[in-house]
Amino acid sequence: MSFIHLPQSWQLPTSRVTPEAAYWNRRRVLKGLVGMGIGASAVSFASCQRSATNPDSALQATWGNRLNGFTLNPDFRDAGRAITERSDATSYNNFYEFGGTKNIWEAAQALPTDPWTLEVGGLVKNPQTYDLDDLTQRFPLEERVYRFRCVEAWAMVVPWLGFPMRSLMAAVEPTSDAKFVSFTSFYDPEVTPGPSWGLGRDLPWPYVEALTIEEMANELAFFAVGLYGRTLPKQNGAPIRMVLPWKYGFKGGKSIVKIEFTREQPATYWNTISPNEYGFEANVNPDVPHPRWSQKTEKIVGTNTNPFDWERQDTVIYNGYGDYVADLYA
Repeated sequence: MSFIHLPQSWQLPTSRVTPEAAYWNRRRVLKGLVGMGIGASAVSFASCQRSATNPDSALQATWGNRLNGFTLNPDFRDAGRAITERSDATSYNNFYEFGGTKNIWEAAQALPTDPWTLEVGGLVKNPQTYDLDDLTQRFPLEERVYRFRCVEAWAMVVPWLGFPMRSLMAAVEPTSDAKFVSFTSFYDPEVTPGPSWGLGRDLPWPYVEALTIEEMANELAFFAVGLYGRTLPKQNGAPIRMVLPWKYGFKGGKSIVKIEFTREQPATYWNTISPNEYGFEANVNPDVPHPRWSQKTEKIVGTNTNPFDWERQDTVIYNGYGDYVADLYA
């Protein structure tokens, strides 16, 4: 089995690194983008359509405040391809609590994030409750540029700001009985109505994802509290979300309110709805097709104005991060 080797920072060709000015200042006018329309559940997700109007002015207002005092992790400064435009990464989103299309960034502004409480408990020695300030001040923040791969066969590259999951584990000290960890997202039926197929309120809310204790302790596992140097936009999972670059994106729960260490494997959202389509591990694997489409290739979001012309490339096992995680599944 072969893996993409992620080079150290001094090995990277300068053509792969986004210039700082472009990183902070690029803007794209998004017009008439229509998504791939392939959906991601046992119920077909209508379309992945964007607004036909220019969203830049209103979209920029969602981008959050600058975060200071973070460091760039040199081991994850480049993902082997260009960073996705911020306007694409913040307007082409899955967040099913707010709807079943990609154009949910406006609806997601209803998410209440202040005050915010994150409860961490279960089989731990030191249960903790964190507030909004804790999430950006309690743990040293770093930036990591990761590939992001959706189960719907599209991909991005995002510069996340946050801290390793193992830092939180060190703070709460899981007991030896802890084998799994569940992550519960914010849910209020008056705020998060779900997709508009008429079934939104009957789905297994709240959104819950889970990892094994070994997966959470892996070097790659990350809690993001920001992206592109700013606090997380609501549509991207503010104020804290999971980032697991070797897994399909649905494993990365957004707007986390509760983390619980458990002995038994927790039930998770998509695996409950359609276990034959969405496995518990959900590792990126080109040789394991989704029942309704191939995973052999992926489209790169934003590489052309028309999403039907987005560049396509081969999918790589574990999204190219096999050197870090393959041993977990040996």
